[in-house]
Amino acid sequence: MRRVTLFVNGSARNGKVVAVYGTLSDLLSVASNKLGIKATSVYNGKGGLIDDIALIRDDDVLFVCEGEPFIDPQTDGRAQEELTGSHTDWLTLNVGGRYFTTTRSTLVNKEPDSMLAHMFKDKDAWGNKQDPRGAFLIDRSPEYFEPILNYLRHGQLIVNDGINLLGSSTLFAGVLEEARFFGIDSLIEHLEVAIKNSQPAEDHSPISRKEFVRFLLATPTKSELRCQGLNFSGADLSRLDLRYINFKMANLSRCNLAHANLCCANLERADLSGSVLDCANLQGVKMLCSNAEGASLKGCNFEDPSGLKANLEGEFLLGVDMEGSQMTGINLRVATLKNAKLKNCNLRGATLAGTDLENCDLSGCDLQEANLRGSNVKGAIFEEMLTPLHMSQSVR
Repeated sequence: MRRVTLFVNGSARNGKVVAVYGTLSDLLSVASNKLGIKATSVYNGKGGLIDDIALIRDDDVLFVCEGEPFIDPQTDGRAQEELTGSHTDWLTLNVGGRYFTTTRSTLVNKEPDSMLAHMFKDKDAWGNKQDPRGAFLIDRSPEYFEPILNYLRHGQLIVNDGINLLGSSTLFAGVLEEARFFGIDSLIEHLEVAIKNSQPAEDHSPISRKEFVRFLLATPTKSELRCQGLNFSGADLSRLDLRYINFKMANLSRCNLAHANLCCANLERADLSGSVLDCANLQGVKMLCSNAEGASLKGCNFEDPSGLKANLEGEFLLGVDMEGSQMTGINLRVATLKNAKLKNCNLRGATLAGTDLENCDLSGCDLQEANLRGSNVKGAIFEEMLTPLHMSQSVR
């Protein structure tokens, strides 16, 4: 039976004496277990690669590596460096449990003012800690460190081809933080450009009901959901609880909001053209200067028993259908309601000052105490009024 002494590549410490049997693969398996590495090849003391178990003799000293080139443990890197000043001695780094082999010049020459350069410019200057294999310990992420090391080697930023677009963006962001940590200034600019280029193009497609319901379920009931400026064009949002949501300047054109609860929602300057809000709860809603041209608001409830009044001041309601809606105390000042259908609406105490009511159908409405001063009622229909309309209500 033959026995050999195994060392980790480049080290002459912590050797293991093992028996040689079977094939070369068996020896590599034993070496992996004994030395705690993933052994892939074996060298003799002169750097010769051993590819057959028959070449091994009794009491040989062998060096096991994980695929990197042979490193002679007897080489005096310090003497060579002092003679040539080239900093070409080889180093092994243990970054977060993963090993990297490189030269001192790679870490020093490209970015002489970086943290890595200061760590390895002079041997033992920083008192770098080493593991049992002699590798310098660096407690950072190996995934993000590898692109930095490659950049120091050849000056190019390279990531794996198999990484998808979103993955690349995440990887670039992680490498950017590592570059800032190590002070690799020339790489930071490259990474910032790469992150910008890897961002997906802006998606302006409308948000669907399924997506929006997912947002609602993920938001606490007491938290304000901000939907300002979002695109919901053509979405089916009927019968949803949309209380207190900020839809300011959102695109809600042609949306189905029938029977939705929009109590105290903010719809200021929103686009509601062609949308359906039949039987929706609009208590205390804010719809200042919004566009609801051609929308249907049949049977809506704007009346809040607590006294909170809906504000539709300046809203564009051309041709809107609001038949049968409860709008006690509503603020429609200077709104445009030309050609609108307001039959049988409760407008008791409503503010309609300066409102354009031309050709509106107000038959059957309750306009008691409503303020129509300065409003345009040309061609408006006031048949079957529940209470008489006094001239004082409409005098300019």
